[in-house]
Amino acid sequence: MNWYPWLNSAYRQLIGQYSAGRGHHALLLHSVPGNGDTALRYALGRWLLCQRPNGTKSCGECHSCHLMQAGHHPDYHLLAPEKGKTSLGVESIRQLIDALYAHANQDGAKVVAIDRIEWLTEAAANALLKTLEEPSNNTYFLFGCYAPERVLATLRSRCFFWHLACPDEHSSLQWLARQAAGDPAERSTALRLSHGAPIAAEQLLQPERWQQRMALCRVLAESLQQADLLKLLPQLNHDQAATALHWLCSLLLDAQKWQQGLTGYLVNVDQPVLIEQLATRFSGLVLQTLSSDWIQCYQQLLNISGINQELLLTEQLLQWEQHIVAG
Repeated sequence: MNWYPWLNSAYRQLIGQYSAGRGHHALLLHSVPGNGDTALRYALGRWLLCQRPNGTKSCGECHSCHLMQAGHHPDYHLLAPEKGKTSLGVESIRQLIDALYAHANQDGAKVVAIDRIEWLTEAAANALLKTLEEPSNNTYFLFGCYAPERVLATLRSRCFFWHLACPDEHSSLQWLARQAAGDPAERSTALRLSHGAPIAAEQLLQPERWQQRMALCRVLAESLQQADLLKLLPQLNHDQAATALHWLCSLLLDAQKWQQGLTGYLVNVDQPVLIEQLATRFSGLVLQTLSSDWIQCYQQLLNISGINQELLLTEQLLQWEQHIVAG
């Protein structure tokens, strides 16, 4: 598991609480994707399971550390949905509870890690509540979440909530530069499109993904020039449609910032020509309407199962063309 320098402060603070006997048995770690939260939870779990911790570090030499390194520690319970599913059902929690009330295999702590607590169905979350209220001895829960508003309130109230903030932009850009990914404008854009999360930005800058974004920008510019927005459909209608819509919405919002003279707050700093094209082609009111419509489309794709994606996107593009004709 890779480690990232911006995690050091949070790690030391949390381990300090556990070392002093003040650590909560259930930690709910809130972050944005690609900020290293998984690595932090793994490191905390490894320290809690270590048989001979060296201050704030796990020893790396005991049997528990070797089992963690091998990914086979019997007292480290990592729960994730089955392949192809996006939820954790109640049966998984019942099996976990049975394991937790059994004797620890290594005569030490037991750790439960769930990367996304939002994965739990309501029934699964309710089944976990009693165990959180009355955990077995020396048992710790390390939960992660990206959308705390989707976490059952009664479940959240039984956890110690910790927000893992992204590092400042300057530090993140320095780290990205050491990864040799993109030029300065591209690194800044990738970081801002990733909500400040450096690892997500590095992944976005990988050639295949970055070329997908650049293709969307190029085809959008051509579509505007030719007043043919349907040319944009292939750039949106695919398995990563939500990501493409995120990129598109960010460009529309940048055009509004451009109109207001707020160029220092642009997200897509590598696309000034396209942003200016949008800002001069449409009025502020039209840009606000387009942004609202595409954000609604984005939410529909994420939250409505079985929706006809191609039809929805086609309708949105045709409505956009009407603004060009009217203008």
